[in-house]
Amino acid sequence: MIRTYPGFFAISCYRLAHSLYKHEVPLLPRILTEYAHSKTGIDIHPAAEIGEYFYIDHGTGLVIGETTVIGKHVKLYQGVTLGALSVDKSMADTKRHPTVEDNVVIYSGATILGGETVVGYDSIIGGNVWLTKSVEPHSRVYHAPTVKVLKKSK
Repeated sequence: MIRTYPGFFAISCYRLAHSLYKHEVPLLPRILTEYAHSKTGIDIHPAAEIGEYFYIDHGTGLVIGETTVIGKHVKLYQGVTLGALSVDKSMADTKRHPTVEDNVVIYSGATILGGETVVGYDSIIGGNVWLTKSVEPHSRVYHAPTVKVLKKSK
């Protein structure tokens, strides 16, 4: 049953693609992750470094960039972006994507950007959070929206 989940499929394709990438096999790693992306909506670059016990819940719209580093026991929900602050190709050889340390949960719609951004271990990042700066271990980061409901005047 677990094999039917899109997160499991995307992670399996990523693990194979990452192994091929590390062995400098051209093109095939990216083809594998793009195939998984087309089937699941989960985009994981084959060069990303992802630790053991990684879990994706739902996953549609999830993006993990090329220089992302993810520790062990990390859980991501749908719509999470671990991306770069800039897409300038002159930065191709630098760390452009964040680091997520061990035992972190990142909820739906969170966007974490930048190569110097580190999410410290044992942290929770709430839904719809936008981060471009590091957070210490054991942090709880959440988005506090202001919602106003206006009654329609007659």
